[in-house]
Amino acid sequence: MTKIFIINGGQKFGHSGGRFNETIANVTEKFFLQQEGFEVKTTNINHDYDQKEEVEKYKWADFVIYHTPVWWFQVPHGFKKYIDVVFTEGHNNGIYHSDGRSSSNPAINYGTGGMLKGKKYMVTTSWNAPKEAFTLPGEFFQETSVDNGPLFGFHRMNAFTGMTPLESLHFHDVEKNADIERDIKLYIRHLEKEFSRQVNITVPVCGNVNKLAVCS
Repeated sequence: MTKIFIINGGQKFGHSGGRFNETIANVTEKFFLQQEGFEVKTTNINHDYDQKEEVEKYKWADFVIYHTPVWWFQVPHGFKKYIDVVFTEGHNNGIYHSDGRSSSNPAINYGTGGMLKGKKYMVTTSWNAPKEAFTLPGEFFQETSVDNGPLFGFHRMNAFTGMTPLESLHFHDVEKNADIERDIKLYIRHLEKEFSRQVNITVPVCGNVNKLAVCS
């Protein structure tokens, strides 16, 4: 069985109800549960969690799938707290044992002490910013991608644990020009593409988005 751990980092705070990322996380869970050969565990950072149990989910999983909005160019504070608490609990207990360096030559091998080697992760993010803010000359992010810019540290964090990435997916302009049906279809295609490279999956029948359909 292929083991999928889904983390919904869509925090409820201020004017944000976390509904978009909750929807995407639910789509992820349904997508894998309709396939044969998958087990799924989930965490919603808005709910109470036990850090020891969360470490065990990381150790259990073959793939970790993160869903998060980006607030002020970082993950929300509730999601960051989750990472801080859980990864600290995972020190010498399945997530990392050290920073990888030795006292004999401390200048090299930083970041090689992860204990999750062989596992993979994927992340989706949601933005108020339009895609063009990252791609057009003179726009805000100076032609720097989400993954190489705001999410660079997040990717290095996962590399520190030993995990390797699948291709990310970023949803843009979700406040002013949201199109949930379009985004769900886009996301399901992304899941099909990424996981057909990793494991055997079946393609949903085209039709109802609520049944995870993908239509061209």
